[in-house]
Amino acid sequence: MPLNILQYESDIWSSADSLRSAGLKQSDFPKYMMPFFALRMVESRLIREHKRLSEEFGKSENNTDDYIEYFLTAGLGYNDYVIRDNKTLSDICANDKTFESDFKTYLGAFDEETRHLLGVDKSNDEEKYLDISGVCGILRGKKILFSIVQGWSKIDLEPFDNSEITTLEEHIKRKWADISAETAGEQYTPDDIIGLISDIVASKIQDNEEFLTLYDPTSGGGNLLFGIEDKLNSKTSRPIKTHGMDWNSSLYALAKIESRFRIDSDIKYGNTLTDTAFIDKTFDVIVANPPYGVDWKDYRKAIETDKTGRFVALPAISDGQLLFDQHIVYHLDNDGIAVVVNNGSSLFSGDAGSGESTIRKYFFDKDWVEAIIQMPTDEFFNTGIYTYLWVFNKNKPAERKDKIILIDGSSKYVPLKKSKGKKRREMSEDNRTDIINALAGFEDNDFAKVFDKWHFYFNKQSIMLTNVDSEGKFIEEKIKLKPTKITQKGEEGTFTLTTFELTDFDKSKYIDIFECYDATIAPAINAFDYKENQLIVVSGGKFYTYNSDEETILEAKTEDDAIKGIGKRLGCGKIQIKSTFKKSTKTTNAKYSITVELVPDLQKDYEIISYSLNEEENQSNIAAFMTKYVTRPFEYLDITIGVEINFNKVFYKPEKLDKIENILSDLKELEKDLSTLENALAL
Repeated sequence: MPLNILQYESDIWSSADSLRSAGLKQSDFPKYMMPFFALRMVESRLIREHKRLSEEFGKSENNTDDYIEYFLTAGLGYNDYVIRDNKTLSDICANDKTFESDFKTYLGAFDEETRHLLGVDKSNDEEKYLDISGVCGILRGKKILFSIVQGWSKIDLEPFDNSEITTLEEHIKRKWADISAETAGEQYTPDDIIGLISDIVASKIQDNEEFLTLYDPTSGGGNLLFGIEDKLNSKTSRPIKTHGMDWNSSLYALAKIESRFRIDSDIKYGNTLTDTAFIDKTFDVIVANPPYGVDWKDYRKAIETDKTGRFVALPAISDGQLLFDQHIVYHLDNDGIAVVVNNGSSLFSGDAGSGESTIRKYFFDKDWVEAIIQMPTDEFFNTGIYTYLWVFNKNKPAERKDKIILIDGSSKYVPLKKSKGKKRREMSEDNRTDIINALAGFEDNDFAKVFDKWHFYFNKQSIMLTNVDSEGKFIEEKIKLKPTKITQKGEEGTFTLTTFELTDFDKSKYIDIFECYDATIAPAINAFDYKENQLIVVSGGKFYTYNSDEETILEAKTEDDAIKGIGKRLGCGKIQIKSTFKKSTKTTNAKYSITVELVPDLQKDYEIISYSLNEEENQSNIAAFMTKYVTRPFEYLDITIGVEINFNKVFYKPEKLDKIENILSDLKELEKDLSTLENALAL
């Protein structure tokens, strides 16, 4: 009897050699391996449960039918070929001549749900999940079906418990994740992170006899969900009911098969963000590693019209990570704890007022965020980026109200002796203990900082600036001119306008006044650019132009002075040329009127200013900031409160520079070395 289930890891991967030799793409290997792994899980566990139930029931030759009925009520799945006839996959593979017919009978002997999950019964109208029939058809065509199945038949999982089988699943599915062309952002959760999450959860729940509900809304193949369940079972005596949902058909099927051998587990197939299978439930514990950096455009309409109330705001269409976070807190019980793996974008993406910032502010306003923990890089199998654990707690202790602890676990790791994909580091038990102690202590130390949650709020104060010229002057109010001529000379020619009211038109040339305007006046107006020195407006015997060098409007006595930039400075502003159409009345014809105004040069801007919970103090801080840093005239516009978290700023440690004397000494030594090298080369 094998002592360590991981001895089968190399045996399982030996089937990949046959797939490779048959010319199948490596990225498709998981598709050809998952159905058989599921098959071994099902059969091994059926045999194990068969032995247990037969002893419990007292099975004999005389009560076989009653026993079969008893077995079926256990809800573990069923295979008549295995249970009634004691024929296993290994037995089938003992005879290659009868293999095809026996294997077909064997697959058909599973109960309806198992056949459905394995994809035994071909149907074009429904999800095939693991699609074992389609896979076998391809392998049969490649002449390797028997050898593949025979290899898998030697994988005996019967002696191992659920936790051990989950451990093997982790290793195998992790390699599948490495080689398959999976959706970007789907990160397989390694066992050390599962250990840390379970430690966090265990530190937050009471060890009593009450039922504990555990939910993973992005459960995949179940490694995080069932891994947490197994670890919590060793830390608490509370009975656990697990719930999960996933949209990946193959991984869902693996998790669903696994769930039937758990004491109390409910796994659903569907899109967590649009399907509402668990919408009426709340959970004591939620764990998740949702996809990040993945867009949600394909189900945008369903989310934008969602009626459940889960989504207080929507993030950018390019990343649905914060949609999952909102779903999670929606389903979290009022006394619940959730630990969610996110990447860095959930901390700071989006400006104040954006969907991302609004979502963060919602979490902080509700005071549901207790901790954010930075993980080391190179912790996950297929990404080297920083990741973060968000710890949501809807029932913080009184002393933690309105406070958040940031824990920098980026240095809490040990290097792996051998890399696993991009995973080069893992958290040791001591590393995890350091983080748990920091969370429990909730005090500042060299890698943890406690903040009032308001520390992460900020004001985005919008303002309307009035631009000024080089002497600080500006047009304060609109100045209406009565132009007699507007001219602009440029590289594309000269545009001149002397008609400022179009009331009549040549009906032999134009259909109506609109066509006449478009042909005669509109081109000139569209060509005028007030910032060009050549634009000159004649009004009341004076010449107005904009001097770009001084950023001011000049009032000159002659056209030549205007071109040369000689005249009275009116201040920074814009020369605004507009046309207005007025409909005909009983006494007047329809007409276009051309007007010119000198208007202030306004510019909308904003300032980011620190936030204070006290409204009076907050306004005082804003006023002080504006007085110190904004020198141009301005008006206050709207103000938006944003929230973002900057780990780098909080835990930044400036590099300690060497003394100048030591640097100069090192340079002298280098010069000596270079001189010695030059002399040697000269020889």
